Amino acid sequence: MTGRQDLFQQAMNQGHSAAWDQLWDRAAAFYRQALEEFPDHPKALTSLGLALLESEQYEEALVCYQRASVVVPEDPLPVEKVAQICERLGRLNDAIQAALRAADLYMKKNDMERAIENWVRVTRFNPDHIGAYSKMGVVYERLGRKPEAVSAFLAVASLVQRSGDGVKAAQAAAHALQIQPDSPEAQQAMTALKNNQMLPRPPRPRGGTGPMRMAQVRQLESGGQPAGLPAGKESDLDPIQEARQKALIKLAGVLFEQGEESQEGQIPRRGLGNITRGTGGMSFENAERTRIMLHLGQAIDTQTQGQDRQAAEELEHAIEAGLNDPAAYFDLGMLRAAQDKREDALRNLQLGLSHPNFALAAHLLIGQILRKQGRVLEAAVQYLEALKVADAETVPAEQADELRQLYEPLIETQTREADEKKAAELCDNISTQILRSGWRAYLIRARQQLPNQTAGGPPLPLAEMLLQASSSQVIEAIAAVRQLSNQGLLRTAVEEAYHALQYAPTYLPLHVQIGELLLKADRVQDAIDKFTVVSQVYNSRGEVNQAANLLHRVIQLAPMDLAARGRLIDLLVSRGQVDEAIREYMELADLYYRLAELDMARKTYMTAMRLSQQSTSIRAWSVQLLYKMGDIDLQRLDLRQALRVFEQIRTLQPEDDKARAFLIDLNFRLDQAAAAISELESYLTYLDSTGHREQSIAFLEGLIQERPDRVELHRRLADLYRLVGRNRDAVGELDRVGDLLLGAGDRAGAVKVIQTILTLNPPNIGEYQKLLSQLTGR
Repeated sequence: MTGRQDLFQQAMNQGHSAAWDQLWDRAAAFYRQALEEFPDHPKALTSLGLALLESEQYEEALVCYQRASVVVPEDPLPVEKVAQICERLGRLNDAIQAALRAADLYMKKNDMERAIENWVRVTRFNPDHIGAYSKMGVVYERLGRKPEAVSAFLAVASLVQRSGDGVKAAQAAAHALQIQPDSPEAQQAMTALKNNQMLPRPPRPRGGTGPMRMAQVRQLESGGQPAGLPAGKESDLDPIQEARQKALIKLAGVLFEQGEESQEGQIPRRGLGNITRGTGGMSFENAERTRIMLHLGQAIDTQTQGQDRQAAEELEHAIEAGLNDPAAYFDLGMLRAAQDKREDALRNLQLGLSHPNFALAAHLLIGQILRKQGRVLEAAVQYLEALKVADAETVPAEQADELRQLYEPLIETQTREADEKKAAELCDNISTQILRSGWRAYLIRARQQLPNQTAGGPPLPLAEMLLQASSSQVIEAIAAVRQLSNQGLLRTAVEEAYHALQYAPTYLPLHVQIGELLLKADRVQDAIDKFTVVSQVYNSRGEVNQAANLLHRVIQLAPMDLAARGRLIDLLVSRGQVDEAIREYMELADLYYRLAELDMARKTYMTAMRLSQQSTSIRAWSVQLLYKMGDIDLQRLDLRQALRVFEQIRTLQPEDDKARAFLIDLNFRLDQAAAAISELESYLTYLDSTGHREQSIAFLEGLIQERPDRVELHRRLADLYRLVGRNRDAVGELDRVGDLLLGAGDRAGAVKVIQTILTLNPPNIGEYQKLLSQLTGR
């Protein structure tokens, strides 16, 4: 390694800070900088892997963990992560192999519980894996967990019997009976084998539904690339097929994550809770959740088997049960369109437009349906909307918004078009360009035929090749308005803008420009009103990104505009941007906090807390929000409520020493000394079990600085000093304990302390012997 350690550490620290704030893209950028200094640093690799995993960039995360597993081959964690990601991607064979390897590595570290977890993962996807059951049986037996060992060996017996080896099956069953002679299962198995009856197959452990469905979806389009292509790779699917696969992967992911939530001890990730109507992930009934999972699983099964009619019915049942997700609406709309159920298709496709993964395909399908209904003029508008979405993918990201705006006057002009023949030709032209495999590459080549772009100027829309430039007046007017504004000629700029509205009264970028002019003229409220109205129109058109940008603008101008912030949060949630929505809540709560409106601040944090149940980073958000609420409770001197808050933090993050210190302090302040000591003992036990005894000492030393009169704290610190061989320090603490006891009039207690000190053979042992004699009168 030849990199600079200072730059590496700086980037790592910045990455950790961003990760703490759930800014995963930012964290990933910093971790990549760290890897530029030390490309094979295992901590940087696994940190980048985590950041990519949290931002759902599974393929890239997999590469990081695979590299880390090569760099530190003895570390089971990267291998285990490889298994989990392969499971998430539906690559079940790879997941099984990685899980087996991780289990072996955990066994070498004598971490049997983690080894068992990985063997269970193997049996979820291959319930006939004899090796996994055999190893689990041996480990369960070693741990003294007899019922689990019996179950594992009976599974081995069943599988061996089915392979035709009755002798080995009897041996496995006999061993199970030997482990637990009173086991009814083992006794029944032995009886069945003696009577040449087949043993039942081992049951598949819970949690395999989502990964199995994901594997089905990944194999659906055998000729094409899966959704979420790495940069630079071209899909063999057309836009509708791509969107279909993205929708199925999203829905399979819901089942996958719900499977995680159902496993004991798992913190919920973004699963079923955030796609059910009106629940916020908090209050949905289990029966309804089960119905959604059942219908959703059946919908994926039948669709991957080509039974589209049955799949559509199952999706409808899932939506009726409460499923609320753009992927489900788009998929159902696409299926209904194929069945020529036009009204049902239109209704669901409109609901699927809000998500960028489905907007292009939804516009194309809506256009097709409208043409079948004879509504050619409306269909042409939908095809132009589709071209706008597709064209934006062919330019650099920083130019995409500007390019989309340039389509607005073209679309506005098309809405007033009365020539159905021209509209039909437009539909055919756009359909020919987009509805093809390799459509991105085709559009990029088509863009190369456009006139050269002026340096620093906006990109030209591809639609200019298909339409007469009747909207060019508006584009020229916009340029003139901006130029006049930059020259400070605001009145003339406004006149030019209103004149341009004659050509395209619903051209939204022009209205936005008018809002900017109002701002420059210090008419802030008028500008806010303009931005608000335009945002609502953008939202109604399905241009959620533009709507959100304008609402951000409104909030910058009027931070306390609760209606605007509420609409922005709704938009962010509808796009799946839950973390951004939580940040908006937190900014609002911080404003209340600075205004000393603590009740409103806490209420807002609580709302964000409910929303965090839908986030992939639920644990980190929950801890952060709970600390905010706990701080407010402390300021209001609501100590019991603060105690409950910090107890939640401790449950979520048992290693958090700050939360533990608050809990101990609050219990002391509430005259609950026994509870405080119990909390302390619980934390010290946790630290000892994780090999952090020195941290225990530092923690206790910090507590004593705050509460030097607490005998229990000094006594526990003395015990720790003795355990690590720091006898001199132990004597010092016990000496303080004795002084405190004498000061409290507890001579008997002081005598016992001095007797303990004498066992440590202190340098001034004579003084302690003399003091003992004085206290005992001997």
